Amino acid sequence: MRILSGVQPTGKLHIGNYFGAIRQFVALQRDPANECYYFVADMHAITTIKDGRELRENSFMVAADFIALGLDPARSVLYRQSDVPEVAELAWMLSTVTPMGLLQRGHSYKDKVAKGITPNHGLFAYPVLMAADILIVRADRVPVGKDQKQHLEMTRDIAVAFNQIYGDELLRVPEELILPEVAVVPGVDGQKMSKSYGNTLEIFAPEAELKKRVMSIVTDSTPVADPKPTRGNTLYALLKVFTPAGQWAGSKKLFTEGGTGYGEMKKKLLGLILDTFREARTRREQLEQDHSYVEGVLRDGSERAREVISKVMTDCRRVCGLGWV
Repeated sequence: MRILSGVQPTGKLHIGNYFGAIRQFVALQRDPANECYYFVADMHAITTIKDGRELRENSFMVAADFIALGLDPARSVLYRQSDVPEVAELAWMLSTVTPMGLLQRGHSYKDKVAKGITPNHGLFAYPVLMAADILIVRADRVPVGKDQKQHLEMTRDIAVAFNQIYGDELLRVPEELILPEVAVVPGVDGQKMSKSYGNTLEIFAPEAELKKRVMSIVTDSTPVADPKPTRGNTLYALLKVFTPAGQWAGSKKLFTEGGTGYGEMKKKLLGLILDTFREARTRREQLEQDHSYVEGVLRDGSERAREVISKVMTDCRRVCGLGWV
């Protein structure tokens, strides 16, 4: 089963990214029945990032983060989207069979415009480029959260339209792979952790900076001696995410029995975060000093991906009448 997913290099990874997706991506590669393709979606990111240097640095950072967090280049194909220019070529082919109405119904586009983002063709046609990402490697399954299902449904519609015109077996129509339900990881302000809210706990932030962020988690004014509320308590939710299952009963008592202040609990949370990502943080520091290794992984990944991609593009160019056969 061929699996594909991508991540935009629009900012630093946070613990919500890890528990919501990356942990599952790493688990998927462990199954020898899976053929995993993961890419850094830098072409998607230029819809929002207009500084070339920033985008290159972010792209390297995301690749290094993935490797540090357990993505194994020997088990998965990791590549940078822009290193495979055929993706843009296929996106143009797909755009000629994509109905305008399909794109106009896109929730993501409408949400961004509603938030005041200036609309442009890149944002509007985003689903077509996403479809090209998926279809160009003939992915069987695409890991998505429930809030991303519409984009995959649009990919399926585009693939079916292309196949109806040019041939039923040209493009593989992918299926969704809904990731297991995970608890929504709250940010320091209690809202869902998101870069757009500025409330994240970054996985690879310097320890002093991470400590400052943890200590800024919003709490109530319950006295130290009293039991603390658990419903809607951000600190309680974060401790539950990081505490090993066998130790949770003891952590829960800190809230239900009282006698422990929020400051002490925050220190406990910081220790758990550092323990969870200790090896990854060490590996990340090493990779930051070894650009050639990370770039080598991306270069090798693009070459491996293009072994599949070249076959898809040969077929698509032939049926569309592009170039010489």
